[in-house]
Amino acid sequence: MKKELSEIRKSKYFKYVIFFRLIKKVILLIIFLIPLISTTQEEKEIDSIELNSNWKKSGKFTFLGNQSSYSYWTAGGQTSVSGTIKVDYDFNYENNGWNWDTKINTAYGLNSIAGSKFLKKTDDRVEINSLLGKKFSNNLIGNWSYSSFINFKTQWTKGFRYSNSNGEETKAELSRFFSPAYLQLGIGLYWRKSKDLWINFAPFTGRLILVNKDFTQNLVDGKTYFGVKKGENSRFELGASLSSYYKVQLLENVELENRLGLYSDYLKNAGNIDLDYTIIVIMNINKYLTTNLIFQFIYDDNSIKRLQVREVLGIGLSLDI
Repeated sequence: MKKELSEIRKSKYFKYVIFFRLIKKVILLIIFLIPLISTTQEEKEIDSIELNSNWKKSGKFTFLGNQSSYSYWTAGGQTSVSGTIKVDYDFNYENNGWNWDTKINTAYGLNSIAGSKFLKKTDDRVEINSLLGKKFSNNLIGNWSYSSFINFKTQWTKGFRYSNSNGEETKAELSRFFSPAYLQLGIGLYWRKSKDLWINFAPFTGRLILVNKDFTQNLVDGKTYFGVKKGENSRFELGASLSSYYKVQLLENVELENRLGLYSDYLKNAGNIDLDYTIIVIMNINKYLTTNLIFQFIYDDNSIKRLQVREVLGIGLSLDI
């Protein structure tokens, strides 16, 4: 019996079995929690009304899955399974012309493909964006405010570049938690029609890029790692940033969400603009089931002088938290 278990663990399919079991446990746990969440939802709404607070908060937990399987399929194809967990949470304070919006977005996804000995990431991000605005005293200006903001971005786990050497798949580490990490602080002007439509322009924005020295100490002279020079672990930039958010309901159960971030460094290549644009189409099947289509476009010549594109399509569970 022990010998059979040992042979199973050595099998190239063992990691897929473990991954399938993990996803199954997550789904079962979510299904178990659904009735508990639904029974307390009305109590939460009553409590929020009784508090009569200027604070508003909302959150959403989403699990997206995708799976394909082939057996003796003559047309070809690779068996694969992937899962992504997303958590989005919003805090909003509004009182006497003051408005404070904070968004926390995080996601992590893995993909397992038959024939590959590595699990590969489909998503990995942590982002916190907090924006404080104070309306002008002149009512003629309308929805404009003075503003200040802070934005932080990084990832949860190591990122790799995969290649094939002599018929064997290999990987090389490219990034890890807090390497890189981006911290932005700025002041400017803020236009806000609602929590689903706003634009912030900050002509005075400082940006700090943090990395681990493990990635910079062996750099070739003249080369940089996310803009950080050899032997260093940070880079400071001063420039201008523009960020916006727009969410609209296209159909009864279909929402379109847009997040845009632009940045230009005054100190170096002021005409060069970094881009981070995400489009999310949310198609709600019912209260708990959803389909998400995600497109993300990134251009940052400090990392690579090409447009990075990511696309994710998945169906799964969505819960208000």
